[in-house]
Amino acid sequence: MKAYIQGTGSISAQDSNAFPTGIREYEGNRLPVADPDYKQWIDIKQIRRMGRVIKMGVGASHISLQDAGITLPDAIIMGTAYGCLADTGVFLNKLVTQREDMLTPTAFIQSTHNTVGGQIALMLGCHAYNNTFVHGAFSLENALQDSLLFLHEDPSRKILAGAVDEITDYSHSILSRFGLYKNTSTAALLHSGTPGTMAGEGAAFFVLGAEKNEQSKAELAGVEMLYKPSSADETAMHIQRFLQRHGLKPADIDLLITGRNGDAKGDAYYGVIEQQLFPQQPVAAFKHFCGEYPTAAAFGLWMAVKALQNGQVPAAAMFKGEAPEQPRTILIWNHQHTTHHALILLKAC
Repeated sequence: MKAYIQGTGSISAQDSNAFPTGIREYEGNRLPVADPDYKQWIDIKQIRRMGRVIKMGVGASHISLQDAGITLPDAIIMGTAYGCLADTGVFLNKLVTQREDMLTPTAFIQSTHNTVGGQIALMLGCHAYNNTFVHGAFSLENALQDSLLFLHEDPSRKILAGAVDEITDYSHSILSRFGLYKNTSTAALLHSGTPGTMAGEGAAFFVLGAEKNEQSKAELAGVEMLYKPSSADETAMHIQRFLQRHGLKPADIDLLITGRNGDAKGDAYYGVIEQQLFPQQPVAAFKHFCGEYPTAAAFGLWMAVKALQNGQVPAAAMFKGEAPEQPRTILIWNHQHTTHHALILLKAC
């Protein structure tokens, strides 16, 4: 089953209106979201009660719906690994400091993982199918696969699909204890060659339809996941079989987009398989634009759709080789800690 991406929306560390001609550079160990003016989508009285991740999700979903020219989707399907971390932190902090007395329920109510999808539905007045996948680094891919199954049941549907994750001071401090992050700059990240990366956050949504129309920007040809492969050879074999199922060979890929994030061990894994399967193909990256987080592939998907739509790959995204002119087939391969591998195949319309 395939689908056509008819609208896209992203809120990330980059200004989506200026990207890729205007790229924001960062230094440190985290890339915070470049918050737009949320008042253009959300009533000012509601904004005060919303956590950042909710505003990010609502904003990105509205951008994608506007881009697709529709007001009400037939389903809302999204993924998140961390959920509403800020509200969870607020509730737990008050739980301790107030000794479990006189707790306001708002932070607890808004701390659940499906809060973002529910808030989008409430604001749109959408009473249709609404599902949030909380599958760690596979959250986005499960949402996309569920969307494809939903379209298979009824090709006339329009689906709002996407993913969102945030990072807070609490979560960043906890994850930093595991040595996941390092101080560097986005300009030097991909070639740093040392352990660790830069933390990120963001939201990206897509409007999917089963039929190609004038709004179609790219074809979502396939999505697949691989968990804990025993070796790089098994991963390479899985990628080959994935391409074969879609009638392709590695040489047919115009651009390979990987989830390189500057971590020496994880990036070396990409390099081994690139040399084995894609020695002549140009390779791009995206995490030096958005940072590392479980659903960062949503930003990579947004960037790839823009490249197919505009017929041009951002020069700043290229890691190896020259940016292809008018790419027709793009493969996104992302892994987290070499355990969660996800493949997304895109084709030009």
